[in-house]
Amino acid sequence: MNPRDITIDKLRRSLDGLGHKFFEAGDYNLNLIGIRSSDTDANSFNDLICLAFKQQGHWNLFAFAATTDPGVFWRMSPMNQAGTAVLVLGQHKGAFTLGQHKGYDALTQARSLPVYRDDDCDADVDVTGTIDNGWHGINLHRASPHHTSKQVDRWSAGCQVLADPDEFAMLISICDRAAREWGPKFTYTLIEEGDLA
Repeated sequence: MNPRDITIDKLRRSLDGLGHKFFEAGDYNLNLIGIRSSDTDANSFNDLICLAFKQQGHWNLFAFAATTDPGVFWRMSPMNQAGTAVLVLGQHKGAFTLGQHKGYDALTQARSLPVYRDDDCDADVDVTGTIDNGWHGINLHRASPHHTSKQVDRWSAGCQVLADPDEFAMLISICDRAAREWGPKFTYTLIEEGDLA
């Protein structure tokens, strides 16, 4: 997935087509959108997390390399007996809030979220079966604090994770600014690459 192929119109059409809300009213009304790659077997940051919002009436769009899937380490060695968490596609209203992940500023789970439980302990991501709604510690955070990460490995056990710490710092800065206008909770919409119109 090439970040340069992502546009405001493409995101708007995709969310509209799925029956999800695309936020357009006012400045810093964030559209926080994860795009899961069609290649769900990879252990790389091959997904995107996008931020689309208006600033002084003009649209801004950022598309960050990320993972929306757990790394292979946790797929093969689940920390939960029921299986590794894989966030279900959809628009999760008020999913995240500003908080702390392992001692640094991040977006943390703010409400019950639905996940699949991948319990077959292989390298493939399974996104079918029973949905487990609850407090799973699904946060939006970064991988390494020092450099852009290439492999997911232990960085995600179900969280949404950015590869580049500088891009993550930018995302949190924008969320801080948005919180002053709209409050500290953020809707997160997770779609598939094939949903892009």
